[in-house]
Amino acid sequence: MTDINRRRLANAIRVLSMDAVQKANSGHPGAPMGMADIAEVLWNDFLKHNPNNPKWADRDRFVLSNGHGSMLIYSLLHLSGYDLPMDEIKRFRQLHSKTPGHPEYGYAPGVETTTGPLGQGITNAVGMAVAERMLAGKYNREGHDVIDHYTYVFMGDGCMMEGISHEACSLAGTLGLGKLIAFWDDNGISIDGHVEGWFTDDTPARFEAYGWQVIRNVDGHDAEEIKTAIESARANSDQPTLICCKTIIGFGSPNKKGSHDCHGAALGEEECALVRKELGWEHAPFDIPADVYAGWDAREKGAAAESDWNARMDAYRAAYPELAAELERRLAGDLPEGFAAAATTWINQLREEKPGWATRVASGKTIGAFAAALPELVGGSADLAPSNNTKWPEAVAFSKETPEGNYMHYGVREFGMSHIMNGMVLHGGVIPFGGTFLMFSEYARNAIRMSALMSVGTIFVYTHDSIGLGEDGPTHQPVEQIATLRMIPNMNTWRPCDAVESAVAWKVAVERRDAPSILIFTRQGLPCNDYTDQQIADIERGGYVLSDCEGTPDVIVIATGSEVQLALAAQAASDKKVRVVSMPCTERFDAQSDEYKESVLPAAVTARVAVEAGVTGFWYKYVGLNGKVVGIDRFGESAPAADLFKEFGMTAEAVIDAVNAVS
Repeated sequence: MTDINRRRLANAIRVLSMDAVQKANSGHPGAPMGMADIAEVLWNDFLKHNPNNPKWADRDRFVLSNGHGSMLIYSLLHLSGYDLPMDEIKRFRQLHSKTPGHPEYGYAPGVETTTGPLGQGITNAVGMAVAERMLAGKYNREGHDVIDHYTYVFMGDGCMMEGISHEACSLAGTLGLGKLIAFWDDNGISIDGHVEGWFTDDTPARFEAYGWQVIRNVDGHDAEEIKTAIESARANSDQPTLICCKTIIGFGSPNKKGSHDCHGAALGEEECALVRKELGWEHAPFDIPADVYAGWDAREKGAAAESDWNARMDAYRAAYPELAAELERRLAGDLPEGFAAAATTWINQLREEKPGWATRVASGKTIGAFAAALPELVGGSADLAPSNNTKWPEAVAFSKETPEGNYMHYGVREFGMSHIMNGMVLHGGVIPFGGTFLMFSEYARNAIRMSALMSVGTIFVYTHDSIGLGEDGPTHQPVEQIATLRMIPNMNTWRPCDAVESAVAWKVAVERRDAPSILIFTRQGLPCNDYTDQQIADIERGGYVLSDCEGTPDVIVIATGSEVQLALAAQAASDKKVRVVSMPCTERFDAQSDEYKESVLPAAVTARVAVEAGVTGFWYKYVGLNGKVVGIDRFGESAPAADLFKEFGMTAEAVIDAVNAVS
């Protein structure tokens, strides 16, 4: 392909991007115009993908971490033949379009992840590269490299400045993720102007210190330099690669290129006309000539690549039928046939043995029991494995030397861990979970939210769930965290009261592949309750009657976690007729039928008390404004747990007082 043809193909991205932004009178034309030449070389010469099948398992992954430049990826998808028609390009940033302001997973085919919060796309990409390496390490055999694809990332100065990119890229270097290739759009511009006033890091040296291969000073508008850099990146299988591309933001705009004026606003009709003249583009807005479409069309090449892979899979299937069957099941996202039975067996064992474990211990034991039946389960912790109980005895740490491993040592990187896990889920073939203290969910909050926004089945494990943490004090004692996590749409937040509820919560989280789950566990030991078969089934509903009275209750006490024991003690000591409801997952309970919810919390019984060692405001939707909530509305203190529960009024006596007050 000649340079003039390449530039013409790249210019199609430029004009399509500026026209869509102009029509919407909203958006970011600068990055797509600046990175168009890089994208053209990558997509036409290297990217392995099939527009006919955007979910082909062995495709290369492409992530636009600087997601504000979303018209870049929409242009690429449209031009190369994905099901993203021009009408959707014209509806850029409009209600219910497939082309929202930032790329959103599940809207346009070919968008691998939701990006826009800067630094998070590169972090997702690290997770995708980890998943690729894990699956390759587990299933590839000599002569049968059936998992063999790259993860490519575009990222800008903003991604480089965000702390999460440091967390993720540091770990990627340590792990030697040689099939991760990132392009830094080094244009020196952000919203506020020239970044030299606030971003003067020696970025190449920083990435070299991380253990990356760094290719410096690539002209981002020279196709041959770009191609040579990508070839060098692909030749290094031991290190991830950062390609430092010098570009001009808004390339082609005579009056706005190289400035922040084209970063986040439409160019204007007059400037768009000047861009056409500058680029020699003689076509009307949204008019792409046939020869340009032909130059971009990747459908035939993509179909051939997938057909070749299918043939390789046939050979692999013949040589290793059991491995192939397991790999295909995992890539399809199906759980093993025996998982539900194994989980039920484990739950019944706990029901019979009634261990008085801390729920974090119960969680750890459950992980070990489930992992034996669930090879796709991948654990991890942000440097707290002994406290979170996330590493089971048979787990193998993932590393350069053990790519088949199923356990991630994330180090003290809560935010990075959480979005790396999201990337792993998006890649497919693995079910990741990762642990830290509940308080440190605050570091990871945006990644937690993104998992819910994308409807991906990441499992977040949080231990040390209350003032029961004890002597480490208020910096480590969560108070408001559980309530605020429950406010995230599309999230299941579990706080089980004993070993049995913990195992059920884990089972539901594993089976819930279309949305994330949060599992919250205690540090302190808790007695295990007695359960009927119906109660075991009803735990999955999120709330159920754990201990009832005769006849209609005078008072209903709702509790979660360790405070269920306070509710049961108050019931035993009260002269009232008290029903105790355990509600380990309020979101699951809220999703039940009206009939079921009425059977647990009958409207006629208005005398209600809620008990949880956290902020009280959340619970009034269940107890009513005239109900009582026994909780904690101030920060904790440093002391032994037993002293703290007494100091903060988290006692059976306090629950009895509340019962008497409402009845």
